[in-house]
Amino acid sequence: MTNGVGPVDGGQVWLVNCLNATLDANPQVRTAAEEALKQASVHPGYGVALTKAIINTELHFGLRQLAAVLLKQYVKQHWQKDEKNFVEPEVSPEDKAAIKELLPAALEDPHGKIRTAVGMAIASIANWDWPEEWPGLMGYLLSLINDRTDINKVHGALRCLALFAGDLDDVQLPPLVPVLFPALFAIVTSKDAYDSSLRRRALIILHSCISTLGVMSGVYQQQTKELMSPMLKSWMEQFALILTSPVPSEDADDWGLRMETFKVLMRIVENFPKLAAAEFPEILAPLWQTFVSGLKVYEQACVKGVEESFSGMADSDGTDQSLESFAIQLFEFLLTAVSSPRFSKIVRKSVGELVYYTVGYMQMTEEQVQTWSSDPNQYVADEDDVTYSCRVSGILLLEELVTVFEMDGLRLIVEAVQQRLIEASQAKALGRTDWWKLREAAILAIGTVANSLHEMANTVHEAKAVSLSFNFEPFLDSILAEDLGAAGVQECPFLHGRALWAAAKFSTAIDKPRSEKFFYAAINGLGDGMPAPIKVGACRALAQLFEHVNVSSLRTHLGPVYAALAKLLQEAAIKADDQAAAAAEPVISPLLLNTWANNVSDPFISCDAFDTLETLKKVPGCAQPLALRALPVLASILARPQHQPQQQPQDLVNGALDLLAMLLKKAPLEVVKAAHDASFKSVISIVLQSDDTSELQNGTECLAAFVREGGEALLGWGGDADQTMRMLLDSVARLLNPEQDSSSALFVGNLVTTLITQLSVRTAPHIRDLIAALVIRMQSTSVAVLKSKLLIVFARLVHMASPNVGQLIDLLATIPAKEHENALAYVMSEWVMHQVEIQGSYQIKVSTTALALLLASGHPQLSQIYVQGHIIKSNASGIVTRSRAKVSPDQWTRVPLQAKLLALLADSLVEAQEQGPTSALDNDEEWEDADEDEDDDKDDDENAAAMDVKSDKGPSSVFKELSGYEHLLTDEVEEGDYEEDPCAASDPLNKINLAVYVSGFIKQLWERDGASFQQLCQTLTDSEKGVVQSVLSR
Repeated sequence: MTNGVGPVDGGQVWLVNCLNATLDANPQVRTAAEEALKQASVHPGYGVALTKAIINTELHFGLRQLAAVLLKQYVKQHWQKDEKNFVEPEVSPEDKAAIKELLPAALEDPHGKIRTAVGMAIASIANWDWPEEWPGLMGYLLSLINDRTDINKVHGALRCLALFAGDLDDVQLPPLVPVLFPALFAIVTSKDAYDSSLRRRALIILHSCISTLGVMSGVYQQQTKELMSPMLKSWMEQFALILTSPVPSEDADDWGLRMETFKVLMRIVENFPKLAAAEFPEILAPLWQTFVSGLKVYEQACVKGVEESFSGMADSDGTDQSLESFAIQLFEFLLTAVSSPRFSKIVRKSVGELVYYTVGYMQMTEEQVQTWSSDPNQYVADEDDVTYSCRVSGILLLEELVTVFEMDGLRLIVEAVQQRLIEASQAKALGRTDWWKLREAAILAIGTVANSLHEMANTVHEAKAVSLSFNFEPFLDSILAEDLGAAGVQECPFLHGRALWAAAKFSTAIDKPRSEKFFYAAINGLGDGMPAPIKVGACRALAQLFEHVNVSSLRTHLGPVYAALAKLLQEAAIKADDQAAAAAEPVISPLLLNTWANNVSDPFISCDAFDTLETLKKVPGCAQPLALRALPVLASILARPQHQPQQQPQDLVNGALDLLAMLLKKAPLEVVKAAHDASFKSVISIVLQSDDTSELQNGTECLAAFVREGGEALLGWGGDADQTMRMLLDSVARLLNPEQDSSSALFVGNLVTTLITQLSVRTAPHIRDLIAALVIRMQSTSVAVLKSKLLIVFARLVHMASPNVGQLIDLLATIPAKEHENALAYVMSEWVMHQVEIQGSYQIKVSTTALALLLASGHPQLSQIYVQGHIIKSNASGIVTRSRAKVSPDQWTRVPLQAKLLALLADSLVEAQEQGPTSALDNDEEWEDADEDEDDDKDDDENAAAMDVKSDKGPSSVFKELSGYEHLLTDEVEEGDYEEDPCAASDPLNKINLAVYVSGFIKQLWERDGASFQQLCQTLTDSEKGVVQSVLSR
């Protein structure tokens, strides 16, 4: 393109013709036009030509809109290099200047869709260029906002500003507030001049600005207070006016305006509570009016479904404007106010009424009844969900009221629930068909606080008042009589299910006779023909009631229960009685496996079936028969032809790999061999050929499980040990191939580690190639999680090499690494950079102790390496935006590697110190134990394990016997690490107290060479120096 026109002499005419052709009825013409535009996009002038088409009002609206959409895409792809979605080439400076000069005029366009697309393009450009490279933009937008003569200008400017107001930083925003806030206020207060949607957009901008001011207030408290104070009273008065009128029916624009009002109020309450408290009484009455009148509209539109609720309706930004969203936002503001000590005092006197109306909002909507009746899985999912539901919002508010107001809160909840139960009975007597919704909501409300009621009744003597006003026994008897009888099962299944749910919630307060009654009612709820909500409630009740029922009664009914739970499986049924579960395994396993296989694409059912199979496997006597029963099924799935995946349900192969890995975990050797014979080669084939990320991840886990559980014996099962080893190495090679997606390789580190630990002799000849492949894979990915996992492999190698760590260092120094002197320099630079990102207590211990081993080696190669040190603080302060980061990127110091290693070890002690008085650094006895006289036998072990840096010998490898670590052992292994790394369960290193280990190491490092130690300390931060000094002074 030349002179901002088309790529050929036709110029702008060519572009218009091309745009026209993309709308042609002939698909071949459309395809050719789209390809031509794609090719034109890489030539200079394309963006300018699109801009000229947009502002050319003589062109057809459809073509201008298409040009606006294409420009928006063009800006996102070509404007700024190094951005996530950037595509070469970058727009030239000349074209950028021309686009920025021409484009803003399109914000005044009479067509809203064009204004929207142009606003998005300008906002994208502003995120990169404003204010440094586009200083006049904000002044222009403000001039449009203040121009009352043209509503289109106001629409366009607000639309654009709303898109990047959240990116304004602490330098850009303060000068704008005195000008911008009055302009926004003028729009919000001009009800006659501007409609609700435009006023709402002004509030969206206000919300973004106040959020930024809130972040600033932590550093610039006085300045932000001075910015907020002048107009706060006026804004609060305006919010009161918005909320004063009753909530109208079927008016989504009004609901949206109130929603944004709540969002702004939330930010004011959260960020400026002292300022807001003085003005808060101004909005109390209007807020209450909205809350109460909103319930009437909500009941008509949502609960009864006789008016329009605009469910699923969204504005041009994609923001939900339904009545349900309005109610959720209202509850979110109330929750914020109640949780604030300053505002909870104001709310206290209205808590009773607040709870009363909250229960009304918690009624099931007609849409929920229809959806849940037709889709039980959705019912289960929504019941367990904790976000975006009016019912859940009500639950959260009730829980917060109990937390804040304690006894008073509970008492008022009980009173409100009792009143609602009476009203539900009255509605039933009057013949209202929806009477049960209010009773169900009341039971849901009281069940939500069941634990708090029970705890306070047992532990606090003042709770007698609550106990007298709420008697468990009559309430539970009324549920048995009114809700769990035969009548009403089909008419009110959700109420019946909620009654069973309540039995689960109050299980700890139910005596034995009542427990058995609820138990039998739950068993009946699993009967044939029972609606899904009742079966779900029955499962929940049984899960809690099993332990409260006599074993003799339980065993009598377990057979039918197991059969009935074929599609609604719960873990508690198996845990109830190991003996019965083992006896029923031949019946349970096929049901579970069929349920899993038939619903593998359903995340809810398949996960429940999987969890139950895993629980059954842990029952004594069940692991082997379950595995042998499952293996033929899994083998047939995994052996499917690679070119015919469509013949099996989606996710079946992935699920089979997941199930196989679970069965292999801690399995007897005969089970591992049976699994090998049935499926090992199929798993290898999948890892070598599949392109599915989940299949590759789970396949990698399976191979690691085979190696870990089978050990050396695994190599002999196939008849040719060399071939088996080659298959494993080929699998590793494919996963480490840089051309593979990073997500596919997330678990390869665990496989490599398992190979080098379990098959060390066989793996030794390939260590150099493995290291080279690991380095290449690390250099090819930007995914920090993958890098961290691969670094753990190097940490394991360090432990394997100990006490001859120098040999590993020499090996790394001979392996090349792109843009680095060698692999050693690259690995260490990445390791020290990502050490803080390593997750899991066990992995942190493996990595940190490996760094100590490297530092203890004193190898001369380490002294030649410099790595990233500390960030150099900029003179500028506050929020860092993209435009500011582009102008002033972060700067780092360069420090010797050995100094950085000492800093990381010191950081681990700083972190332990920050964990509180339970950490090792604050336990004088543990510190003293580490420093006792060497004549004591126990202390001889301590000194051996603490790292004898005076010699060339390090401590025992983490993969060998750690006879010297006894003094470092804690009573319990860190929870959760077995899931992260199966090696953790058998590795004594997982039991060491890391703070004691590191402190002992630092002391001996200082004792070995005080002068060198002092040299290393020169680059430490003050906190690191402080903790090192603390160690040395003990």
